[in-house]
Amino acid sequence: MTHHSRMKVVLFDTPAEDAQAAADFWSAALGGDAKHEIGPERPYVKVGEVRGRVDTMVQRIDGPARIHVDIETDDLEAEVERLEKLGAQKVEKVEGWWVMEAPSGHIFCVVPIQSDDFPDGANRWD
Repeated sequence: MTHHSRMKVVLFDTPAEDAQAAADFWSAALGGDAKHEIGPERPYVKVGEVRGRVDTMVQRIDGPARIHVDIETDDLEAEVERLEKLGAQKVEKVEGWWVMEAPSGHIFCVVPIQSDDFPDGANRWD
């Protein structure tokens, strides 16, 4: 079945005690404007946007610092299946998206459409 996907978000997963400093740094480094304090009730803050409509965010987590990407798709299961064929593995389903692990060990998420302009700039998979 034909479907589309593209990278949507790069998240700087940061231990809780360093999350606000990371949000402040990346917002300034990328010329962004973090709109709120990051904390337990609001663990994400958008800190900038990269050409190609890739958002950059800081996410407050309980664990070591890491970076992961979100892949946006109009067919979640087809995209997960495509990525599994490339060697990725499902880690867990969280609400309406999949956390996956690349063959390299990097964690990433496959998420449903989150952009008003989707599928502009997305790859088409047949």
